[in-house]
Amino acid sequence: MGEDAGAAARDAGVDAAAFRVERDSMGEMRVPPGALWGAQTERSHENFPIGTERMPVEVVRALALVKKAAARANCALGQLDATDAGLICAAADEVLAGDHDEDFPLLVWQTGSGTQSNMNMNEVLANRGNQIAGARRLHPNDTVNMSQSSNDTFPTAMHVAAARALTGRLLPAIDGLVATFRDLEAASAGVVKSGRTHLQDAVPISFSQEVSGWRGLLESSRDQLEASLDPLMRLALGGTAVGTGLNAPEGFGDAAAAELALLTGLPFVGDPNKFRALTGKDSLVFSHGAVKGLAANMMKIANDVRWLASGPRLGLGEISIPANEPGSSIMPGKVNPTQCEAVTMVAAQVMGNDCAIGIAASQGNFELNVFMPVIAYDYLQSVRLLADAIRSFDERCASGIVANRARMRHNLHDSLMLVTCLNPCIGYDNAARVAKKAFAEGTSLRAACVSLGLLTPERFDEVFKPEEMV
Repeated sequence: MGEDAGAAARDAGVDAAAFRVERDSMGEMRVPPGALWGAQTERSHENFPIGTERMPVEVVRALALVKKAAARANCALGQLDATDAGLICAAADEVLAGDHDEDFPLLVWQTGSGTQSNMNMNEVLANRGNQIAGARRLHPNDTVNMSQSSNDTFPTAMHVAAARALTGRLLPAIDGLVATFRDLEAASAGVVKSGRTHLQDAVPISFSQEVSGWRGLLESSRDQLEASLDPLMRLALGGTAVGTGLNAPEGFGDAAAAELALLTGLPFVGDPNKFRALTGKDSLVFSHGAVKGLAANMMKIANDVRWLASGPRLGLGEISIPANEPGSSIMPGKVNPTQCEAVTMVAAQVMGNDCAIGIAASQGNFELNVFMPVIAYDYLQSVRLLADAIRSFDERCASGIVANRARMRHNLHDSLMLVTCLNPCIGYDNAARVAKKAFAEGTSLRAACVSLGLLTPERFDEVFKPEEMV
Protein backbone atom coordinates (compact mmCIF):
# COMPACT_ATOMS: atom_id res chain seq x y z
CA MET A 1 0.00 0.00 0.00
CA GLY A 2 1.33 3.48 -0.86
CA GLU A 3 2.06 5.95 1.93
CA ASP A 4 -0.69 8.34 0.87
CA ALA A 5 -3.28 5.55 0.65
CA GLY A 6 -2.24 4.20 4.05
CA ALA A 7 -2.53 7.63 5.63
CA ALA A 8 -5.95 8.13 4.07
CA ALA A 9 -7.12 4.81 5.45
CA ARG A 10 -5.91 5.70 8.94
CA ASP A 11 -7.56 9.11 8.76
CA ALA A 12 -10.84 7.45 7.77
CA GLY A 13 -10.61 4.99 10.63
CA VAL A 14 -10.41 2.04 8.22
CA ASP A 15 -8.30 -1.00 9.00
CA ALA A 16 -5.66 -0.90 6.27
CA ALA A 17 -5.29 -4.69 6.49
CA ALA A 18 -8.87 -5.07 5.28
CA PHE A 19 -7.90 -4.13 1.72
CA ARG A 20 -5.00 -3.45 -0.58
CA VAL A 21 -4.66 -0.59 -3.05
CA GLU A 22 -4.54 -1.25 -6.78
CA ARG A 23 -4.13 1.39 -9.47
CA ASP A 24 -5.37 1.85 -13.02
CA SER A 25 -5.44 4.81 -15.39
CA MET A 26 -8.20 6.45 -13.35
CA GLY A 27 -6.46 6.20 -9.98
CA GLU A 28 -6.52 4.03 -6.88
CA MET A 29 -9.06 1.43 -5.84
CA ARG A 30 -9.38 -0.60 -2.64
CA VAL A 31 -9.37 -4.31 -3.38
CA PRO A 32 -9.88 -7.22 -0.94
CA PRO A 33 -6.42 -8.30 0.21
CA GLY A 34 -6.57 -11.88 -1.05
CA ALA A 35 -8.28 -11.15 -4.38
CA LEU A 36 -6.37 -11.67 -7.61
CA TRP A 37 -8.38 -9.03 -9.45
CA GLY A 38 -7.33 -5.42 -9.71
CA ALA A 39 -8.65 -1.89 -9.97
CA GLN A 40 -10.77 -2.20 -13.12
CA THR A 41 -12.54 -5.30 -11.86
CA GLU A 42 -13.22 -3.57 -8.56
CA ARG A 43 -14.67 -0.56 -10.36
CA SER A 44 -17.12 -2.80 -12.20
CA HIS A 45 -17.91 -4.65 -8.99
CA GLU A 46 -18.85 -1.37 -7.34
CA ASN A 47 -20.47 0.40 -10.30
CA PHE A 48 -22.87 -2.36 -11.41
CA PRO A 49 -24.74 -3.75 -8.39
CA ILE A 50 -27.43 -5.08 -10.70
CA GLY A 51 -29.01 -8.47 -10.15
CA THR A 52 -27.31 -11.66 -9.04
CA GLU A 53 -26.42 -13.21 -12.40
CA ARG A 54 -22.65 -13.63 -12.57
CA MET A 55 -20.77 -13.92 -15.83
CA PRO A 56 -21.14 -17.61 -16.76
CA VAL A 57 -18.23 -19.84 -15.83
CA GLU A 58 -18.19 -21.04 -19.43
CA VAL A 59 -17.24 -17.50 -20.52
CA VAL A 60 -14.58 -17.31 -17.82
CA ARG A 61 -13.02 -20.56 -19.04
CA ALA A 62 -13.27 -19.42 -22.66
CA LEU A 63 -11.54 -16.12 -21.87
CA ALA A 64 -8.75 -18.05 -20.16
CA LEU A 65 -8.36 -20.14 -23.32
CA VAL A 66 -8.29 -16.98 -25.45
CA LYS A 67 -5.56 -15.45 -23.29
CA LYS A 68 -3.51 -18.63 -23.40
CA ALA A 69 -3.86 -18.84 -27.18
CA ALA A 70 -3.01 -15.15 -27.55
CA ALA A 71 0.11 -15.52 -25.40
CA ARG A 72 1.31 -18.44 -27.49
CA ALA A 73 0.62 -16.57 -30.73
CA ASN A 74 2.33 -13.40 -29.50
CA CYS A 75 5.35 -15.44 -28.45
CA ALA A 76 5.53 -17.24 -31.79
CA LEU A 77 5.32 -13.91 -33.63
CA GLY A 78 8.13 -12.43 -31.55
CA GLN A 79 5.92 -10.00 -29.66
CA LEU A 80 6.08 -11.55 -26.19
CA ASP A 81 8.94 -12.89 -24.10
CA ALA A 82 8.78 -16.67 -23.75
CA THR A 83 8.98 -16.46 -19.96
CA ASP A 84 6.06 -14.05 -19.81
CA ALA A 85 4.05 -16.18 -22.22
CA GLY A 86 4.72 -19.19 -20.00
CA LEU A 87 3.51 -17.31 -16.92
CA ILE A 88 0.28 -16.29 -18.66
CA CYS A 89 -0.30 -19.88 -19.79
CA ALA A 90 0.41 -21.26 -16.31
CA ALA A 91 -2.03 -18.84 -14.69
CA ALA A 92 -4.62 -19.56 -17.39
CA ASP A 93 -4.30 -23.30 -16.75
CA GLU A 94 -5.14 -22.69 -13.09
CA VAL A 95 -8.25 -20.75 -14.11
CA LEU A 96 -9.23 -23.56 -16.47
CA ALA A 97 -8.84 -26.02 -13.61
CA GLY A 98 -11.29 -23.96 -11.53
CA ASP A 99 -8.69 -22.88 -8.99
CA HIS A 100 -9.70 -19.20 -9.03
CA ASP A 101 -13.44 -19.13 -9.64
CA GLU A 102 -13.93 -16.78 -6.71
CA ASP A 103 -11.78 -14.18 -8.49
CA PHE A 104 -14.36 -13.65 -11.23
CA PRO A 105 -17.16 -11.88 -9.35
CA LEU A 106 -18.52 -9.64 -12.10
CA LEU A 107 -22.16 -9.62 -13.11
CA VAL A 108 -23.76 -9.95 -16.52
CA TRP A 109 -25.27 -6.49 -16.30
CA GLN A 110 -22.13 -4.45 -16.99
CA THR A 111 -20.64 -2.78 -20.02
CA GLY A 112 -22.18 -4.24 -23.16
CA SER A 113 -18.79 -4.97 -24.71
CA GLY A 114 -17.71 -7.27 -21.89
CA THR A 115 -14.69 -5.02 -21.32
CA GLN A 116 -14.77 -5.40 -17.56
CA SER A 117 -14.85 -9.20 -17.73
CA ASN A 118 -11.96 -9.09 -20.19
CA MET A 119 -10.04 -6.89 -17.76
CA ASN A 120 -11.04 -9.13 -14.86
CA MET A 121 -9.28 -11.97 -16.69
CA ASN A 122 -6.30 -9.78 -17.59
CA GLU A 123 -5.85 -8.69 -13.98
CA VAL A 124 -6.22 -12.16 -12.52
CA LEU A 125 -3.72 -13.68 -14.95
CA ALA A 126 -1.26 -10.83 -14.47
CA ASN A 127 -1.41 -10.95 -10.68
CA ARG A 128 -1.30 -14.73 -10.51
CA GLY A 129 1.50 -14.88 -13.07
CA ASN A 130 3.51 -12.40 -11.01
CA GLN A 131 2.93 -14.52 -7.91
CA ILE A 132 4.25 -17.56 -9.75
CA ALA A 133 7.27 -15.60 -10.98
CA GLY A 134 7.94 -13.99 -7.62
CA ALA A 135 8.40 -10.75 -9.52
CA ARG A 136 6.25 -8.11 -11.20
CA ARG A 137 6.70 -9.15 -14.84
CA LEU A 138 3.14 -9.09 -16.23
CA HIS A 139 0.90 -6.08 -16.83
CA PRO A 140 -2.84 -6.64 -17.41
CA ASN A 141 -2.98 -4.46 -20.52
CA ASP A 142 0.55 -4.50 -21.91
CA THR A 143 1.28 -8.23 -21.68
CA VAL A 144 -1.87 -10.28 -20.97
CA ASN A 145 -3.99 -8.14 -23.34
CA MET A 146 -1.21 -7.76 -25.92
CA SER A 147 -2.48 -7.59 -29.54
CA GLN A 148 -6.05 -7.67 -28.28
CA SER A 149 -9.05 -5.55 -27.41
CA SER A 150 -12.10 -6.44 -25.36
CA ASN A 151 -13.97 -5.83 -28.61
CA ASP A 152 -12.42 -8.90 -30.22
CA THR A 153 -11.61 -11.09 -27.21
CA PHE A 154 -15.11 -11.11 -25.73
CA PRO A 155 -16.92 -12.11 -28.96
CA THR A 156 -14.22 -14.72 -29.49
CA ALA A 157 -14.83 -16.07 -26.00
CA MET A 158 -18.57 -16.15 -26.73
CA HIS A 159 -18.00 -18.36 -29.77
CA VAL A 160 -15.56 -20.60 -27.92
CA ALA A 161 -17.93 -20.99 -24.96
CA ALA A 162 -20.94 -21.67 -27.20
CA ALA A 163 -19.14 -24.26 -29.32
CA ARG A 164 -17.73 -26.06 -26.29
CA ALA A 165 -21.15 -26.08 -24.60
CA LEU A 166 -22.83 -27.55 -27.68
CA THR A 167 -20.23 -30.24 -28.33
CA GLY A 168 -19.43 -31.04 -24.71
CA ARG A 169 -22.88 -30.94 -23.12
CA LEU A 170 -25.87 -30.68 -25.41
CA LEU A 171 -25.00 -33.07 -28.23
CA PRO A 172 -24.03 -35.90 -25.82
CA ALA A 173 -27.30 -35.39 -23.91
CA ILE A 174 -29.23 -35.74 -27.17
CA ASP A 175 -27.30 -38.88 -28.08
CA GLY A 176 -28.20 -40.46 -24.75
CA LEU A 177 -31.92 -39.89 -25.19
CA VAL A 178 -31.79 -41.08 -28.80
CA ALA A 179 -30.26 -44.35 -27.59
CA THR A 180 -32.98 -44.71 -24.96
CA PHE A 181 -35.70 -44.26 -27.56
CA ARG A 182 -34.04 -46.84 -29.83
CA ASP A 183 -34.16 -49.32 -26.96
CA LEU A 184 -37.84 -48.50 -26.35
CA GLU A 185 -38.60 -49.04 -30.04
CA ALA A 186 -37.02 -52.49 -29.90
CA ALA A 187 -38.80 -53.39 -26.67
CA SER A 188 -42.16 -52.35 -28.13
CA ALA A 189 -41.92 -54.22 -31.43
CA GLY A 190 -45.31 -55.48 -32.61
CA VAL A 191 -47.38 -53.28 -30.30
CA VAL A 192 -50.13 -51.50 -32.27
CA LYS A 193 -52.18 -48.66 -30.82
CA SER A 194 -54.52 -45.92 -31.91
CA GLY A 195 -52.96 -42.88 -33.50
CA ARG A 196 -54.24 -39.44 -32.59
CA THR A 197 -54.49 -36.20 -34.55
CA HIS A 198 -56.05 -32.98 -33.24
CA LEU A 199 -56.27 -34.82 -29.89
CA GLN A 200 -58.89 -37.03 -31.56
CA ASP A 201 -58.82 -40.73 -32.44
CA ALA A 202 -57.03 -41.50 -35.70
CA VAL A 203 -55.92 -44.57 -37.63
CA PRO A 204 -53.58 -47.13 -36.01
CA ILE A 205 -49.87 -46.71 -35.51
CA SER A 206 -47.35 -48.99 -33.89
CA PHE A 207 -45.90 -47.73 -30.64
CA SER A 208 -42.44 -48.24 -32.12
CA GLN A 209 -43.39 -45.92 -34.98
CA GLU A 210 -44.60 -43.33 -32.51
CA VAL A 211 -41.36 -43.52 -30.53
CA SER A 212 -39.34 -43.36 -33.74
CA GLY A 213 -40.99 -40.01 -34.35
CA TRP A 214 -39.62 -38.75 -31.04
CA ARG A 215 -36.20 -40.10 -31.92
CA GLY A 216 -36.38 -38.45 -35.33
CA LEU A 217 -37.13 -35.08 -33.76
CA LEU A 218 -33.97 -35.34 -31.68
CA GLU A 219 -31.86 -36.49 -34.62
CA SER A 220 -33.14 -33.62 -36.74
CA SER A 221 -32.33 -31.13 -33.99
CA ARG A 222 -28.88 -32.63 -33.68
CA ASP A 223 -28.27 -32.12 -37.39
CA GLN A 224 -29.36 -28.49 -37.11
CA LEU A 225 -27.12 -27.88 -34.10
CA GLU A 226 -24.16 -29.36 -35.92
CA ALA A 227 -24.87 -27.12 -38.90
CA SER A 228 -24.83 -24.12 -36.57
CA LEU A 229 -21.32 -24.95 -35.35
CA ASP A 230 -19.55 -23.90 -38.54
CA PRO A 231 -20.30 -20.14 -38.16
CA LEU A 232 -19.20 -20.35 -34.51
CA MET A 233 -15.78 -21.55 -35.63
CA ARG A 234 -15.01 -18.15 -37.19
CA LEU A 235 -13.43 -15.87 -34.59
CA ALA A 236 -13.17 -12.10 -34.20
CA LEU A 237 -9.73 -12.27 -32.57
CA GLY A 238 -7.23 -10.10 -34.43
CA GLY A 239 -9.72 -7.32 -35.18
CA THR A 240 -8.80 -5.45 -31.97
CA ALA A 241 -10.89 -2.31 -31.38
CA VAL A 242 -12.87 -1.72 -34.59
CA GLY A 243 -11.84 -4.55 -36.92
CA THR A 244 -8.72 -2.98 -38.43
CA GLY A 245 -6.33 -5.00 -36.26
CA LEU A 246 -4.61 -1.91 -34.86
CA ASN A 247 -1.72 -2.85 -32.47
CA ALA A 248 -1.83 -6.50 -33.48
CA PRO A 249 0.94 -7.98 -35.63
CA GLU A 250 0.05 -9.31 -39.04
CA GLY A 251 -1.18 -12.88 -38.83
CA PHE A 252 -1.99 -12.68 -35.12
CA GLY A 253 -5.70 -13.50 -35.49
CA ASP A 254 -5.09 -16.61 -37.57
CA ALA A 255 -2.23 -17.73 -35.31
CA ALA A 256 -4.32 -17.30 -32.16
CA ALA A 257 -7.27 -19.13 -33.76
CA ALA A 258 -4.96 -22.00 -34.64
CA GLU A 259 -3.79 -22.13 -31.03
CA LEU A 260 -7.40 -22.22 -29.84
CA ALA A 261 -8.06 -25.09 -32.22
CA LEU A 262 -5.17 -27.00 -30.67
CA LEU A 263 -6.32 -26.24 -27.14
CA THR A 264 -9.97 -27.22 -27.69
CA GLY A 265 -9.90 -29.79 -30.47
CA LEU A 266 -12.40 -27.65 -32.39
CA PRO A 267 -11.66 -26.27 -35.87
CA PHE A 268 -11.51 -22.56 -35.00
CA VAL A 269 -10.27 -20.15 -37.66
CA GLY A 270 -9.95 -16.40 -37.93
CA ASP A 271 -13.03 -14.72 -39.36
CA PRO A 272 -12.01 -13.28 -42.74
CA ASN A 273 -14.14 -10.18 -42.11
CA LYS A 274 -13.28 -8.79 -38.69
CA PHE A 275 -15.62 -5.83 -39.13
CA ARG A 276 -18.59 -8.18 -39.39
CA ALA A 277 -17.25 -10.35 -36.60
CA LEU A 278 -17.08 -7.47 -34.13
CA THR A 279 -20.49 -5.98 -34.76
CA GLY A 280 -22.56 -8.95 -35.95
CA LYS A 281 -23.91 -11.61 -33.61
CA ASP A 282 -25.88 -13.51 -36.23
CA SER A 283 -23.83 -16.68 -35.73
CA LEU A 284 -25.10 -16.93 -32.16
CA VAL A 285 -28.64 -16.05 -33.25
CA PHE A 286 -28.52 -18.82 -35.86
CA SER A 287 -27.10 -21.34 -33.43
CA HIS A 288 -29.56 -20.46 -30.69
CA GLY A 289 -32.34 -20.86 -33.24
CA ALA A 290 -31.30 -24.52 -33.47
CA VAL A 291 -31.25 -24.68 -29.68
CA LYS A 292 -34.78 -23.26 -29.64
CA GLY A 293 -35.80 -25.84 -32.24
CA LEU A 294 -34.58 -28.57 -29.91
CA ALA A 295 -36.52 -26.97 -27.06
CA ALA A 296 -39.67 -27.02 -29.21
CA ASN A 297 -39.14 -30.70 -30.01
CA MET A 298 -38.53 -31.55 -26.37
CA MET A 299 -41.72 -29.68 -25.44
CA LYS A 300 -43.64 -31.88 -27.91
CA ILE A 301 -42.02 -35.11 -26.70
CA ALA A 302 -42.60 -34.29 -23.03
CA ASN A 303 -46.23 -33.38 -23.71
CA ASP A 304 -46.79 -36.61 -25.65
CA VAL A 305 -45.37 -38.63 -22.77
CA ARG A 306 -47.50 -36.98 -20.13
CA TRP A 307 -50.65 -37.31 -22.25
CA LEU A 308 -49.99 -41.00 -22.91
CA ALA A 309 -49.26 -41.56 -19.20
CA SER A 310 -52.33 -39.62 -18.04
CA GLY A 311 -54.53 -41.44 -15.58
CA PRO A 312 -53.84 -43.92 -14.15
CA ARG A 313 -57.52 -44.86 -14.57
CA LEU A 314 -59.31 -41.86 -16.05
CA GLY A 315 -56.81 -40.77 -18.69
CA LEU A 316 -55.22 -42.44 -21.70
CA GLY A 317 -53.01 -44.65 -19.56
CA GLU A 318 -51.26 -46.19 -22.55
CA ILE A 319 -47.82 -46.00 -20.99
CA SER A 320 -46.47 -46.01 -17.47
CA ILE A 321 -43.60 -43.79 -16.37
CA PRO A 322 -41.42 -44.01 -13.24
CA ALA A 323 -42.93 -42.84 -9.96
CA ASN A 324 -40.14 -40.64 -8.62
CA GLU A 325 -41.77 -38.75 -5.78
CA PRO A 326 -45.19 -38.13 -4.18
CA GLY A 327 -47.25 -35.87 -6.40
CA SER A 328 -49.51 -34.19 -3.91
CA SER A 329 -49.41 -32.84 -0.39
CA ILE A 330 -53.09 -33.69 0.09
CA MET A 331 -53.95 -36.57 -2.28
CA PRO A 332 -52.30 -39.80 -1.09
CA GLY A 333 -50.82 -42.04 -3.76
CA LYS A 334 -50.85 -39.41 -6.48
CA VAL A 335 -47.87 -39.44 -8.84
CA ASN A 336 -47.27 -36.71 -11.41
CA PRO A 337 -45.23 -36.49 -14.64
CA THR A 338 -42.76 -34.12 -13.03
CA GLN A 339 -39.84 -34.76 -15.39
CA CYS A 340 -42.09 -33.79 -18.28
CA GLU A 341 -43.05 -30.62 -16.45
CA ALA A 342 -39.42 -29.70 -15.86
CA VAL A 343 -38.64 -30.19 -19.56
CA THR A 344 -41.53 -27.99 -20.64
CA MET A 345 -40.54 -25.20 -18.23
CA VAL A 346 -37.00 -25.30 -19.55
CA ALA A 347 -38.34 -25.16 -23.10
CA ALA A 348 -40.34 -22.05 -22.23
CA GLN A 349 -37.22 -20.40 -20.78
CA VAL A 350 -35.19 -21.23 -23.89
CA MET A 351 -37.88 -19.72 -26.11
CA GLY A 352 -37.79 -16.55 -24.02
CA ASN A 353 -34.00 -16.46 -24.25
CA ASP A 354 -34.24 -16.72 -28.02
CA CYS A 355 -36.33 -13.57 -28.13
CA ALA A 356 -33.82 -11.70 -25.95
CA ILE A 357 -30.87 -12.89 -28.05
CA GLY A 358 -32.54 -11.81 -31.28
CA ILE A 359 -33.30 -8.34 -29.95
CA ALA A 360 -29.79 -7.95 -28.50
CA ALA A 361 -28.11 -9.05 -31.72
CA SER A 362 -30.11 -6.52 -33.72
CA GLN A 363 -28.68 -3.63 -31.71
CA GLY A 364 -25.13 -3.48 -33.06
CA ASN A 365 -24.23 0.14 -33.77
CA PHE A 366 -21.48 0.94 -36.24
CA GLU A 367 -18.40 -1.15 -35.33
CA LEU A 368 -19.60 -2.92 -32.18
CA ASN A 369 -22.50 -4.74 -30.58
CA VAL A 370 -22.86 -3.72 -26.94
CA PHE A 371 -25.34 -6.38 -25.82
CA MET A 372 -22.81 -9.19 -25.72
CA PRO A 373 -22.93 -10.22 -22.04
CA VAL A 374 -26.68 -10.84 -22.13
CA ILE A 375 -26.35 -12.79 -25.40
CA ALA A 376 -23.65 -14.96 -23.84
CA TYR A 377 -25.61 -15.44 -20.62
CA ASP A 378 -28.88 -16.39 -22.31
CA TYR A 379 -27.25 -18.66 -24.90
CA LEU A 380 -25.27 -20.59 -22.31
CA GLN A 381 -28.21 -20.78 -19.93
CA SER A 382 -30.31 -22.31 -22.70
CA VAL A 383 -27.70 -24.93 -23.54
CA ARG A 384 -27.03 -25.73 -19.89
CA LEU A 385 -30.72 -26.04 -18.97
CA LEU A 386 -31.60 -28.11 -22.02
CA ALA A 387 -28.67 -30.47 -21.59
CA ASP A 388 -29.48 -30.97 -17.91
CA ALA A 389 -33.21 -31.38 -18.56
CA ILE A 390 -32.66 -33.89 -21.36
CA ARG A 391 -30.31 -35.97 -19.23
CA SER A 392 -32.69 -35.88 -16.28
CA PHE A 393 -35.70 -36.75 -18.46
CA ASP A 394 -33.72 -39.60 -20.01
CA GLU A 395 -32.56 -41.06 -16.69
CA ARG A 396 -35.68 -40.49 -14.61
CA CYS A 397 -38.49 -40.85 -17.14
CA ALA A 398 -37.76 -42.05 -20.68
CA SER A 399 -35.62 -45.00 -19.62
CA GLY A 400 -38.52 -46.26 -17.51
CA ILE A 401 -41.35 -45.92 -20.04
CA VAL A 402 -43.33 -49.14 -20.40
CA ALA A 403 -46.11 -49.72 -22.92
CA ASN A 404 -49.44 -50.70 -21.35
CA ARG A 405 -50.22 -53.26 -24.06
CA ALA A 406 -53.65 -54.22 -22.77
CA ARG A 407 -54.78 -50.59 -22.62
CA MET A 408 -53.37 -49.90 -26.06
CA ARG A 409 -55.20 -52.90 -27.51
CA HIS A 410 -58.47 -51.92 -25.84
CA ASN A 411 -58.28 -48.34 -27.08
CA LEU A 412 -57.29 -49.49 -30.55
CA HIS A 413 -60.26 -51.79 -30.96
CA ASP A 414 -62.61 -49.23 -29.42
CA SER A 415 -61.64 -46.55 -31.95
CA LEU A 416 -64.21 -45.60 -34.59
CA MET A 417 -61.43 -44.40 -36.88
CA LEU A 418 -60.63 -48.00 -37.75
CA VAL A 419 -63.49 -47.56 -40.19
CA THR A 420 -60.92 -45.92 -42.49
CA CYS A 421 -59.77 -49.37 -43.61
CA LEU A 422 -63.24 -49.90 -45.13
CA ASN A 423 -62.92 -46.94 -47.52
CA PRO A 424 -61.62 -49.03 -50.45
CA CYS A 425 -64.55 -51.45 -50.07
CA ILE A 426 -67.53 -49.23 -49.32
CA GLY A 427 -66.32 -45.68 -50.02
CA TYR A 428 -65.73 -42.67 -47.78
CA ASP A 429 -69.36 -41.62 -47.46
CA ASN A 430 -70.62 -45.09 -46.50
CA ALA A 431 -67.72 -45.50 -44.06
CA ALA A 432 -68.76 -42.22 -42.44
CA ARG A 433 -72.32 -43.60 -42.10
CA VAL A 434 -70.95 -46.69 -40.37
CA ALA A 435 -68.88 -44.66 -37.90
CA LYS A 436 -71.75 -42.32 -37.05
CA LYS A 437 -74.21 -45.20 -36.57
CA ALA A 438 -71.81 -47.11 -34.33
CA PHE A 439 -71.16 -43.99 -32.24
CA ALA A 440 -74.84 -43.04 -31.94
CA GLU A 441 -75.98 -46.55 -31.03
CA GLY A 442 -72.97 -47.55 -28.95
CA THR A 443 -72.37 -50.59 -31.14
CA SER A 444 -69.31 -51.94 -32.89
CA LEU A 445 -68.23 -50.96 -36.38
CA ARG A 446 -68.89 -54.53 -37.45
CA ALA A 447 -72.48 -54.47 -36.23
CA ALA A 448 -73.16 -51.07 -37.79
CA CYS A 449 -71.67 -52.05 -41.15
CA VAL A 450 -73.58 -55.31 -41.34
CA SER A 451 -76.81 -53.60 -40.18
CA LEU A 452 -76.50 -51.09 -43.02
CA GLY A 453 -76.09 -53.95 -45.47
CA LEU A 454 -72.77 -52.65 -46.70
CA LEU A 455 -70.73 -55.81 -46.02
CA THR A 456 -71.42 -59.35 -44.91
CA PRO A 457 -69.98 -60.39 -41.57
CA GLU A 458 -67.47 -62.61 -43.36
CA ARG A 459 -66.31 -59.87 -45.72
CA PHE A 460 -66.01 -57.39 -42.85
CA ASP A 461 -63.74 -59.80 -40.96
CA GLU A 462 -61.59 -60.23 -44.06
CA VAL A 463 -60.81 -56.51 -44.44
CA PHE A 464 -61.00 -55.32 -40.83
CA LYS A 465 -57.59 -56.15 -39.33
CA PRO A 466 -56.37 -53.22 -37.18
CA GLU A 467 -52.97 -54.71 -36.40
CA GLU A 468 -52.20 -54.80 -40.13
CA MET A 469 -53.10 -51.17 -40.74
CA VAL A 470 -49.70 -49.76 -39.76
